[in-house]
Amino acid sequence: MPPGEHSHPRHLAVGYLAKAHGTKGELFVRPLTDHPEGTYVPGVVVLLGHVEAEAPDPDLPPLRIQAVRPFRDGYLATFHGVEDRTQAELLCPTYAYRDVSELEPLADDEWFEYQIVGMEVFTVEGMRVGTVTHVHDLRPAELLEVRGEDKEYMIPFLDEIVREVDTGEGRIVIDPPDGLLEL
Repeated sequence: MPPGEHSHPRHLAVGYLAKAHGTKGELFVRPLTDHPEGTYVPGVVVLLGHVEAEAPDPDLPPLRIQAVRPFRDGYLATFHGVEDRTQAELLCPTYAYRDVSELEPLADDEWFEYQIVGMEVFTVEGMRVGTVTHVHDLRPAELLEVRGEDKEYMIPFLDEIVREVDTGEGRIVIDPPDGLLEL
């Protein structure tokens, strides 16, 4: 099986339930998806997982979004069955997960992080740089953390640098600007 496809999760984290807001059970949720408009709408069901876990906890109840509104860098959401601040506080901090099959289809130039981690990185000249170990979600660009034989590299995930992503082959081709691989 090609690198980058070694672990296909059934659920992906789409939000972080950070804290209770107000007295009526509202929660501040920080989105962890590039397509929040498909997740943060009434009726969507999310599964909860503890912050130290990497998957939903079957012992935590699923939550159905009742209402949602934009707030700062996230959303304020109410969930069916969460009626007051005390109940809301019991849910924090947790991650909200959705089944991968329920997520919006990705565009041709989009990938899930689990597809990128483990891929091999090569330059356009064919030199092996290393293996992607982590994707840092930063702005203005995500950073690929790549472990080479004797050092680690931080590669900006920008069109002018990342020339090809082939999930079938588990391969990323980059055209690094002068000096990037010397940092």
